[in-house]
Parts: sequence; C-alpha cells; structure tokens
Amino acid sequence: MKLPFHPSVAVLCGVLGLAACSSQDQDQGGTPAPAASAQDDAAARKLDTYRQLLRIHNDEMAVTMGHDILDHYPGSAAAKEVQQTLPAIEKRWKEEGEKRRLAGLWLYQVSPMQGGTQSTATIYSSEPAGNDRVRLVLRRHTEWGQNAFLFGSGHGFVCRGNCTIPATFDGKPHGIKAFAPSTGEPALMIRDDKDFIARLEKARKITMEVTRVDGEKKETLVYEVGGFDPSKWQALPKKKK
Repeated sequence: MKLPFHPSVAVLCGVLGLAACSSQDQDQGGTPAPAASAQDDAAARKLDTYRQLLRIHNDEMAVTMGHDILDHYPGSAAAKEVQQTLPAIEKRWKEEGEKRRLAGLWLYQVSPMQGGTQSTATIYSSEPAGNDRVRLVLRRHTEWGQNAFLFGSGHGFVCRGNCTIPATFDGKPHGIKAFAPSTGEPALMIRDDKDFIARLEKARKITMEVTRVDGEKKETLVYEVGGFDPSKWQALPKKKK
C-alpha cells in the first residue's frame, strides 16, 4: 500500500540537508585541522632556532636548519622567511669553508737543522695523492739562507745539470729553472726562489711537469697554494759575521 506524502517531510529533509552541508563546510574550511596547526607550531619553533643561529653567526648550523625548514615545511611562513636569507648565508659559509680547507693544506714549522735553525712552510701535492705525493717546501735557514724545492720519494727527478720545469700559475705558463742536488736527495731545487715565492703568494693553483727517475715517469704535480700565510713562515735572524 502506498503511503501518502506529506509536504512537511520534504521541508524537514531540506533542513537536515542544509545542516549537513553546513557541518561539512566547517570541517573543511572553518576550523584548522589539528595536524596543520601542529606543523605550523613546529615550523615556528625551528624558525626561532634559525634566527638565533644567525644572531650568533653560526653559519654552518644555520644552513643545516634552514634547509631542514625548506625540506619539511615548504610553502610555510617560516620557509618564506628562510628563503630571504639562506642563499647569502650558505654562500658565505662555503667560501669560509674553502678558505679553511686551503689554509689547512699548509704546515709551518721552526726546528733545529744541522747546526742551525730552519723555518719551513710545506704543502703536499693534491695530485698525485697518496704515497706518490710530492712536497713543496719553502725554507729559511740560519746558515743556508732562503730556498724553495720539491721533495719526493724513490730516486728523485730527472734533471741533468740545469733544467726548466714547465709550470703554470693559475693557468698562466711560466718556466721554473731548477737543479737536482749533488748530494743525491730525491729533490729539485728551484733556482730563483724569490721570483717563485712572489708568484706563489698571488696564486691559487700551481702545476709543474716533472719526470721521475724511476721509470722516466712523467707527472703533473698540482698544488692548491691559495691558503698560504706568509706571516706564519717565520723570518730567521741573519747569521752574525
């Protein structure tokens, strides 16, 4: 049997439908979801830490925290603020890190040496590396004066009498006159040490083409000399006559 339809039923259904829509709209847009609020709070806390790191000039930690905010909270107010300062901070941090790396390649020492005192500034070749590295040494000695030389391993370098080492200073070619010591050390002594050191102080990278005695092996020596600090290579008093 078909039941009669009453108009009030339709009105009631319409009211209930509107109420459901209104409730759904509030859930979707009226009140922030708890998860979103927690994300914003976490981003704000990390942003506060980022600001503190900038105030104390801890660039390394600031870069790490800045990238953490960008990676985990993209599009947030915190990320927008970080994007305004992070590129410059990261550039400065990388430049300072490179300066420290280059400076750390040099070793400065003052020590007794054969009846006198010597002051040395030493750097190993970046290429070749490992056991085949060749030292570049700048030396001041109370008896022998100032000189610069290469010191390797094995039986030394091929240099008959005087020889010229093909070299570059930051890519600009310049021959270096040298000689092998008569005492047989695996070394090459640079004749014009003053000119060589003056060029080194202005350079970032030096290359030298040498030939080893062992197997007549040709090698390109690479030195990243940009961190040299002349003030740490101590001058020594001249020998009294």
